[in-house]
Amino acid sequence: MVPSTEVNNDLKIIADSARDFAEQHIRPDMMKWDEAQHFPVDVMHKLGEMGFLGVLVPEEYGGAGLGYQEYITIIEEIAKVCSSIGLSVAAHNSLCTNHILQFGNEEQKRKYLPKLATGEWIGAWGLTEANTGSDAGRMRCVAEKDGDYYVINGSKNWITHGKSGNCAVVIVRTGELLDSHGMSAFVIEHGTPGFRSGKKEDKLGMRASETAELIFENCRIHKSQLLGNEGDGFIQSMKVLDGGRISIAALSLGIAKGSYEASVKYAKEREQFGQPIANFQAISFKLADMATKIQAAELLTRKAAYLKNNNKKVTTVSAMAKYYASEACVEIATDAVQIHGGYGYTKEFPVEKFYRDSKLCTIGEGTSEIQKLVISRNILKGK
Repeated sequence: MVPSTEVNNDLKIIADSARDFAEQHIRPDMMKWDEAQHFPVDVMHKLGEMGFLGVLVPEEYGGAGLGYQEYITIIEEIAKVCSSIGLSVAAHNSLCTNHILQFGNEEQKRKYLPKLATGEWIGAWGLTEANTGSDAGRMRCVAEKDGDYYVINGSKNWITHGKSGNCAVVIVRTGELLDSHGMSAFVIEHGTPGFRSGKKEDKLGMRASETAELIFENCRIHKSQLLGNEGDGFIQSMKVLDGGRISIAALSLGIAKGSYEASVKYAKEREQFGQPIANFQAISFKLADMATKIQAAELLTRKAAYLKNNNKKVTTVSAMAKYYASEACVEIATDAVQIHGGYGYTKEFPVEKFYRDSKLCTIGEGTSEIQKLVISRNILKGK
């Protein structure tokens, strides 16, 4: 899906840049961050300086002005080293920043995008609640109109950068329950009275990517913070998630490639019964399966990026890419641990972390079950 030599050369330069950054600034401390569940804000600022936090943002707003092929490449290379940081890069770009880019007015774009794109600010995005994950239409976080203001009460859960984010795009209910036009999106700055962070989650994987609760208690927000029109929040979110699914597919691809490359290296070096274990069919067939799944996942992900870049319908393909790549990365990470044997169960080798991190990809930004729901509905409608 990336036919020209010039584009491939550009992607190689970007890949090398992201890989070098990850090796220099992430690999030395990633296990320490994982153990302590430490979110390295200073590294996020450095990523911003490299242009990796405003990949899709036009240069006029301080961004890199690149497209989805470049975006996939950056996430993939970072995730091959540390998927936690890859996840934070994906969430910052695809969700908070991209929501403002797509649906903010000119004043909002000029106010927020330069800070987010350069990494001066870190962004969060809030749709999910404790009792409304996939069932977002039943959200209980409500904004009531009061003159030129909205008063927000409720909470949001599972929010990436929920504590460290400088601002958050939050989708809340402004209309009737279950009305797809009864929700609205607001950009809210941390420090706003009535807005605070709550519980930080203690997670299985992706432990260096911060996940926390957002709490609103009589939080007064001026109407100027509304993104688009009142009632457009849910529809906006679905469009934002179309692109977000591509980023999670790219994250999955990075985990899969990291697991595969570590497995090939180990299989060539580890000897049993007088020869490298790569010589045994039980191992070599696992590697063959892993390589095939990676190729399939990458082609789907690159196709989704191509459609997105060319403003074509992408909902079905992005759901397919996210679904297939995330499930494949769990399978590949599992096989990687098996190939490493007992060593794969220790923190001495990278596959242990890939194994723990991989599962989030089948859950975040729409579970695999939701992706299948999206895909099946669209194919039955002939879309």
